[in-house]
Amino acid sequence: MVDIDAKSTFRGLPLTAEQDAEVRHYIRKKKRHGAPWDTPELEAMLKDMLEPPSDDESLGAAADETKAAAERATASIDEAMEPIEASEERNAAMETEAMRGPKR
Repeated sequence: MVDIDAKSTFRGLPLTAEQDAEVRHYIRKKKRHGAPWDTPELEAMLKDMLEPPSDDESLGAAADETKAAAERATASIDEAMEPIEASEERNAAMETEAMRGPKR
């Protein structure tokens, strides 16, 4: 396995091997389609990779609520359902949960 260091990563940025591979894949895909690759989307991707996640507790609470809503929606699905039907039922249950709003 090749050892990744800052000199061999994209623009010398401190990226992990997985992040560097993701950036290079994005660039190859854009070049293959003849589209410009140095885009605001790439900049946003790099910014997201380089900045650590915030410690905002409200985001954690929102994520916990979303997870709880997904679990409630999944509980309403019968295991004997066809996969497509189960997916549609889960989506409908998620929409219902979203309309109810956060639990207090």
